[in-house]
Amino acid sequence: MKKIINQLIERRWLIVTIFVIISAIGIYAWKQLAIDAYPDIADVSVGVATQVPGLAVSEIEQQITIPLERELNGIPGLKVMRSKNFFGISKITLVFEDGIDDYWARQRVLERINEVDLPFGAQPALDPLTSPTGEIYRYIVTGNKSLRELTEINHWIIIPRLTQIHGIAEVSNFGGLTTQFQIEIDPDKLAKYNLSLSEVTESIELNNSNAGGSTLIRGDLSYVVRGVGLVSDLQDLGNVVVKSVGGAPIYIKDLGELKYGNLERKGIFGYLDNDVNYEDGVEGMVCLLRYENPS
Repeated sequence: MKKIINQLIERRWLIVTIFVIISAIGIYAWKQLAIDAYPDIADVSVGVATQVPGLAVSEIEQQITIPLERELNGIPGLKVMRSKNFFGISKITLVFEDGIDDYWARQRVLERINEVDLPFGAQPALDPLTSPTGEIYRYIVTGNKSLRELTEINHWIIIPRLTQIHGIAEVSNFGGLTTQFQIEIDPDKLAKYNLSLSEVTESIELNNSNAGGSTLIRGDLSYVVRGVGLVSDLQDLGNVVVKSVGGAPIYIKDLGELKYGNLERKGIFGYLDNDVNYEDGVEGMVCLLRYENPS
């Protein structure tokens, strides 16, 4: 020990230089270190979701999931691939080896699924680039409004504003209603006007669109010509012409009752606020983009 100490004292400037170099490396490494309250230790994974409403689980697996799995097999760096099938939904999760860039993995998966030709017009889509630790905020939409109005406020005002924030991967909606324009057709009126249900459906589809035209020049002015037929409310839907009888138009509103409805619900969102149980409400969940620092 005495000999070592003497050597260190004799080469003090060398020791000081080594100390300064090690300190500089340590400071640089400390500044490059990602600081997060909850470190993201999740695997590099990519989710592929495909929705085909109306298909049973067996058809989803046979006609959607298996063709996708065959195409996705063999991607470089792929470690595990697992899938789940639900009524109308196919969900495939691909886990890659550590160190692979998330965007590189998503690009490889996207290239593969674009090569698959699926039945029923199914279009696979990638899950948002987030992780199980990316959920940073939940909120409830309340107010002196109906559940339908609260849902529309969340969908068309709150969610678009939140997704404009840098680093937000997705804002999900839970609960509420998905609004539909519905018509309860009277079969007797269909028989009265000699119409079929397919004719009514076709008339609505053909009339629910806007069309662009050219310009009409009048002197120094020009007017843009366009046809406006997009249905925006129940009144527009009721004014769709189905056919003409003796020169008189038959409208959708002449065939039944128009009303607002909603898609079939599979559940509700309930919550407890100050010992008051709200059995139906609207909630939003904000997820952070993977590897983004919340600060």
